[in-house]
Amino acid sequence: MIPMCQKHSLPRELAEGVFWLGDCLEQRANGKIYHTYNAAYLLVGTEASMLIETGHPKDFPTLDRQMTELLKDRPPLKYLFVTHQETPHSGGLGRVLSRYPKAVLCGDLSDYHLAFPGLAGRMLDLRAGDAVDLGGRSFVAVEPVIRDLRTTWWGFDTKERVLFPGDGFAYSHYHEDGHCGLFAEEATSLNLPEVSAVFADRALFWTKFTDMGLYVDRLQWLVDELDVKCIAPAHGLPIQDPTQTVPKVKEGLLYGSSVPESGTETGLAPVAV
Repeated sequence: MIPMCQKHSLPRELAEGVFWLGDCLEQRANGKIYHTYNAAYLLVGTEASMLIETGHPKDFPTLDRQMTELLKDRPPLKYLFVTHQETPHSGGLGRVLSRYPKAVLCGDLSDYHLAFPGLAGRMLDLRAGDAVDLGGRSFVAVEPVIRDLRTTWWGFDTKERVLFPGDGFAYSHYHEDGHCGLFAEEATSLNLPEVSAVFADRALFWTKFTDMGLYVDRLQWLVDELDVKCIAPAHGLPIQDPTQTVPKVKEGLLYGSSVPESGTETGLAPVAV
């Protein structure tokens, strides 16, 4: 067993010019302690950099330190993309834009001008197919198959073919097994279907009341259509091999939707290994 510390500390580079930022968040479920992430990602082009998500407000000091180090010898931060307005994704928005006064907020801008009226001139609305050129790579807004809010959009890096799915591919990991800071394929003891189901039970309750078969099929379609090589979720370990790992996440979504939500009946049953 690996000691209770990160085997790989963040930031960590997923692909050329794509950096994973943030720190673990502890949560309890089914008598266990799980760790997950409210992760952010730094996408670096030849002319500009983009921050994708802001993490939870508590994460800003960590993100600020990580970004300051990464941006020392790289193009400046000019864009901030937030998948949706929920606190774990947009909670650091005001601090990031204050820290980087030339940066522009991108995404579905619903209500941001009300929360930050002084920043209304620094906002760029992005919908499906809209792109931002960073130099040598573009960031494109794409269909959000798994929505947390109606305003959700996902993102895609055209150079390294990285998908940024917000709450899609959300799952926790085992701190005691040294999973913190690992890619999904490196966390060999992780029961990915189980932890995907636990996260869906806690955060995506609507999956109990719909046919998730339609969603997992569309999820696979999007991965194939974009020829995704890497997946960078806000709440899970990054996926380096979609062929190996996406089927396990899909299995978790299907399983989680088939059992009662916790708090109303018996909650999640054990997953057979």
